[in-house]
Amino acid sequence: MKIGILSLGRTLYSTRRLREAAMARGHEVRVIDYLRCTMHVTPREAAVIYRGSPLKLDAVIPRIGSTHTFYGTAVVRQFEMLGVATANHAGSIVLARDKLRSMQVLAREGVDLPVTGFAHSIKDTQALIDRVGGAPLVIKLVEGTQGVGVVLASSNSAAESVISAFRQLKADILVQEYIEESKGSDTRALVVGGKVVAAMRRQAPPGEFRSNLHRGGSARKLDLRPEEEALAVRAAQTIGLDVAGVDMIPSARGALVLEVNASPGLEGIEGATGVDVAGAIVEYVERRVAGDGA
Repeated sequence: MKIGILSLGRTLYSTRRLREAAMARGHEVRVIDYLRCTMHVTPREAAVIYRGSPLKLDAVIPRIGSTHTFYGTAVVRQFEMLGVATANHAGSIVLARDKLRSMQVLAREGVDLPVTGFAHSIKDTQALIDRVGGAPLVIKLVEGTQGVGVVLASSNSAAESVISAFRQLKADILVQEYIEESKGSDTRALVVGGKVVAAMRRQAPPGEFRSNLHRGGSARKLDLRPEEEALAVRAAQTIGLDVAGVDMIPSARGALVLEVNASPGLEGIEGATGVDVAGAIVEYVERRVAGDGA
């Protein structure tokens, strides 16, 4: 089978592992810079052109960066038009990238989340702070990734200052309750084809509340409780993702979903758990091509 990995970096760990896993299973694999793809959009001769030639693939695994969501998902959508199996659908990737909209969809479907507020005018700042229970609280850029643009405000006055500064920069933000009992830890569950294939507990370093591994956090393998596993699968399915990293945080009222990621990194979770997550993704793509997947 011919598989294309849509990625801007062939040397990135996740891209490399997916390529290795696919080749180990006997597939022909190409790493494709999706920004170099052009699209021929007609009813009869639709095509994806890469470096001058139409791509003929059985499946694609999208690894679309947050800064190129619009174009990257347009390429994925073009492959879908051509009947090529995709590990994740373009519309679901777009939804996952929109933090506010994805949280609205999760909340609508009854998925447990931290209390979250969103406002446009700085005149409504105090009401927004009160709505999430006051300080300490977390302020997040809607477009942030890997812990970038996430601030813990320890007082209401600090929260007002941060919110005002972000709004002056025309940045869209979310204000979220701080789950103190999590003690700087969260859970990443890797969901593939409706099943959790690996999970890890991430812990923030001393003096930091963000547990992202890129920010010095540590990780260890975790066996999820049945209710946590069900929550992760439900969150991924609600967003429409077949391959997803679901971030959850422990709280006094049970696990809460923080975010659903459409292009989860594989290095941290494979290193912490020893699970061949890349192989699980390739196996799922095989089922999709065979007509056995979602």
